[in-house]
Amino acid sequence: MELLSAGMSIDEILADYDDLEQDDILAALQFATRLTQVKSIYHIA
Repeated sequence: MELLSAGMSIDEILADYDDLEQDDILAALQFATRLTQVKSIYHIA
């Protein structure tokens, strides 16, 4: 997320990190999106 927010493209990130695949980056974006939709991380009984 930090690299994307700094302006790197997905292709640039993939070129720098051989062990990553595009699906890994897309999964991180999906996870970050879901985190922003969470109203609360605490369950109140």
